[in-house]
Amino acid sequence: MQYTLKKSLGQHFLKDENISRKIADALVKHSFSQLLEIGPGAGALTKFLLQFDNIDFKAIEFDEEKVAYLLHAFPPIKDKIIHGDILKAAVPFENNFAVIGNFPYNISSQILFKILEWKEQVAFVIGMFQKEVAQRIASKPNTKVYGILSVLVQAFYDVEYLFDVPASAFNPPPKVISGVIELTRKNETTEIKSEKDFFLLVKTAFNQRRKKMRNAVRHLFTEDILQHEIFDKRAEQLSVKDFAALTFKMQS
Repeated sequence: MQYTLKKSLGQHFLKDENISRKIADALVKHSFSQLLEIGPGAGALTKFLLQFDNIDFKAIEFDEEKVAYLLHAFPPIKDKIIHGDILKAAVPFENNFAVIGNFPYNISSQILFKILEWKEQVAFVIGMFQKEVAQRIASKPNTKVYGILSVLVQAFYDVEYLFDVPASAFNPPPKVISGVIELTRKNETTEIKSEKDFFLLVKTAFNQRRKKMRNAVRHLFTEDILQHEIFDKRAEQLSVKDFAALTFKMQS
């Protein structure tokens, strides 16, 4: 059974089995009993995931043609595949679960925001992204790529950049290098006033990242609070803890 590649869905399928095995092997050091694969595509990673024993495995795929292909190529996936949109999906398990996937480039950031919605249940993530995005997620303050994704993800997860994946590992080869990262949920997170305030502050600050914080987020604080020296800095100079602490000083 053949399948077609859909550029509109950002499909670049892994063809290098060594890379697929290496990604699947990154799961081994973790303890988990439930696993969700996002965007299995033609099953390059799926076939290794199906080999894990005693795991409740599910895969969610948007492309109907790929669902049909997977059912044909990997009969054990029957009853484990969800035909749907990950961005609109309900949480797939009742308890803690892991997430893995070669995430479509065009929605990879949105997938991360979805995982953040599920963070109380998602213990860890092994994900492949465009290298630039992977570096952004893992980056530290005072770097050019440090931004919204860096702060929001690192507030709840420890991030480790695992390895590069060359364009030649895919069909068709993308124009960029990819990178695999690992997110491990923190046992203790920095205290924040509320997630709503934290997300609002971080997004507002980085939307005008060239400006000093005092000008970028002025409407979120009273004038006396804005006199604090931290507002002389730009968003990229603030740590996760800095942003978290500022949420308690925001106007109600």
